[in-house]
Amino acid sequence: MFTLILIAVTALVSWMAFSNKKLADRLILWPPAIDRHKQYDRLVTYGFLHADFSHLLFNMVTLFFFGRPIEALMGRLTGHWWVFPLFYLAALVVSILPSYLKNQKNPNYLSLGASGAVSAVLFAFILVSPWSLIFVLFIPAPAILYALFYVGYSIWMDKKGADNVNHSAHLAGAAFGVMFMLFMSPDLLQHFMTSLMNPSFGR
Repeated sequence: MFTLILIAVTALVSWMAFSNKKLADRLILWPPAIDRHKQYDRLVTYGFLHADFSHLLFNMVTLFFFGRPIEALMGRLTGHWWVFPLFYLAALVVSILPSYLKNQKNPNYLSLGASGAVSAVLFAFILVSPWSLIFVLFIPAPAILYALFYVGYSIWMDKKGADNVNHSAHLAGAAFGVMFMLFMSPDLLQHFMTSLMNPSFGR
């Protein structure tokens, strides 16, 4: 349920901000607003904005397919509905912290998008089901292989700094997703290792 609420709210806020610069300026992550005006809510609200429709669509489709099973699993493991919302909102904060701290005094730095939190959800799923098939540009690939490529590519592009994508947020989000799951249920590490050694494609 909360996954669908997240998608609806993110889509609505992003759509409104596409044509409302004042709203976008208030919600986007801009370090001076946090340092000077103590607008700490920006560490969360930036994740409800997107640069364009394709950016929004990619993140929300990914969240739709992987958020629902992770939300259900967290509910079963803990017995609490609020664990997944806490996980997602915390992932927004944790994934942006490295970028924010690096650019804390940079008035030209801006960041937006749910990619860091979506990466946390995706890697939580990969930890649980490493051999599930993930469709990358309509091509099926085992989740664990996609994870290796994703991490390697993100590290390379983060060092290269050749585009406007926040690759460090992707990496921080992915790491947080795995660590949160293991903190919540340490037995998942043994489950992951067993699954890894016994490939079962498509499951």
